[in-house]
Amino acid sequence: MSGVRPLALAMWKGFIRDRMTLFFTILFPLMFLFLFGAIFADPAQPRSEIDVVGRSDLIDSLPDDARAAFDDAFDVTRTDDRDEAIRRVREGDADAALEQDGDRLVVHFSRADPTKAAVVQGTLRGFVDAANIAAAGVEPRYALDARQVEDSSLTGIQFVAPGLVGWAVATSATFGAALTLVTWRQSELLRRIRMTPVPTASVVSARVMVTMIVALAQLAIFIGLAALVFDLQLTGSWYMAVPLVMAGTLTFMAIGLLCGSVARTSEGASGLANLIVLPMAFLSGSFIPLDIGPDWLRTVSHAFPLRYLNEGMLDVMVRGQGPDAVLAPIAVLLGAAAVITAIATRWFRWDKA
Repeated sequence: MSGVRPLALAMWKGFIRDRMTLFFTILFPLMFLFLFGAIFADPAQPRSEIDVVGRSDLIDSLPDDARAAFDDAFDVTRTDDRDEAIRRVREGDADAALEQDGDRLVVHFSRADPTKAAVVQGTLRGFVDAANIAAAGVEPRYALDARQVEDSSLTGIQFVAPGLVGWAVATSATFGAALTLVTWRQSELLRRIRMTPVPTASVVSARVMVTMIVALAQLAIFIGLAALVFDLQLTGSWYMAVPLVMAGTLTFMAIGLLCGSVARTSEGASGLANLIVLPMAFLSGSFIPLDIGPDWLRTVSHAFPLRYLNEGMLDVMVRGQGPDAVLAPIAVLLGAAAVITAIATRWFRWDKA
């Protein structure tokens, strides 16, 4: 194993001197961090835009506290033109149009955006029910007190950063292993290494060492910038993200080895790696929460190793769980790495032919 250190050093120098690799490994994922960080920096919920046609006694007679809540929920535009208000809803310029006909409130909505329509109708129904109770002179028996289970200081970036880190690590490890293997085979460097007295285990160990360093550097850079720029706060046993990322790196290196073994060109290896990693990122919760997807999607996502990497980091970095929360994800990732490596070795080739 004496050749591991010089081999790893040579591979590291090749990595940091390759500007394209540096861009897609570090800067490209950071662009997504800043994009999502800017989107989720303000925890306030967006207000629904509604057009109120004519006079509405219910809205105008709301008590001060209820009116303040109404203004927080809706961005109101007053108009006397009913047809124009309905046209704005139909064309998507307003979420709903509201008019009062005697004691009845009529809400005009569009099926083009069922989510917004449901939110507007549900919120308005709450104000109508409250107004009915007040008009009846009945003292409300129940009250709703909503409390966040996490630290109230946590913002949206807390839940976005782990998924983006997982995607960045998966992308770097998969593409790095796949393209390195194909490039070395095409340049016949792989065959020359095989003919040298350096053991194959040393070459593999050096490649794993460099990839691990890159993955841990990605983790440190992501967490550091998210903490400095977006006030990311680490909770629970956040340090357990380190062994979790290392296990994930081995898994996605194995996937990269499989891609590099099957593909014959750099373009083919890149396309195959992209075909695997990008859909997996969407189906594993890296960009959008799995909770908003259908049941079948959440079931299928259990087949993807990236889900376990993302969920494990969420558990220890955001949800405040202890070190044992990542033991099962680490076991799954290491098991997947062993199985995929065994499959990849059946297609592994030293030469171009």
